[in-house]
Amino acid sequence: VSTSHLQLAAFALGTVGWILCTISMGTVEWRVWHVDNTTIISSGIAWVGIWKVCFISYLHVSPGYKEQFCRKFNGYDFSVPHEIYAAQGLLLIAMFVGLLGLTATIFALRNVYMGVTQKTLITRFFLLGGFFYMFAGLCILIPVSWNFYSVVQNQSIAFPPSYYMPSSPAAQEAGAAIPIGIVAVILLLLSGTFSLSYRFPVTTNTAMK
Repeated sequence: VSTSHLQLAAFALGTVGWILCTISMGTVEWRVWHVDNTTIISSGIAWVGIWKVCFISYLHVSPGYKEQFCRKFNGYDFSVPHEIYAAQGLLLIAMFVGLLGLTATIFALRNVYMGVTQKTLITRFFLLGGFFYMFAGLCILIPVSWNFYSVVQNQSIAFPPSYYMPSSPAAQEAGAAIPIGIVAVILLLLSGTFSLSYRFPVTTNTAMK
């Protein structure tokens, strides 16, 4: 048990990283667009996520009432940039793979704390969990970096007319989902490193298989 403290920390960090991954995936504030025309986008701010785009409008839904209008991305909207669709797939993969990493780590820790002395079994599941953590972290890093680059370059998006969005903002900045994703990447990579560093104790009184 005393040799698995880092792996217990890996499980804790991996759990937080996996939760932050799901939060980032569901958050609409990936890109914050500042627009000049406030005829429909009343607040002058729109949020572009990886699943939908949202803004506050006083006119579009009910005149005189503050409403949030959202439009989900469709698979046939070819004007939506590739980094958004890539983020959808990669974050779903990261969430699934991260869950596998947590499961493998739980199984290995269970054997450690129950006194199971099967070296191969415990070591392989810690290594498997570490691999899953690292892979999940990389799956998050790619879309986060790609979308952050698009924000820095102030890239435009030719939204269809039904989105009620301009093709380019006056300015844009990274939303809350990007730093959340960065923290998730760091935690998952640390978890992977800790899990992969496990070494089964070698003692003369321990039966190893």
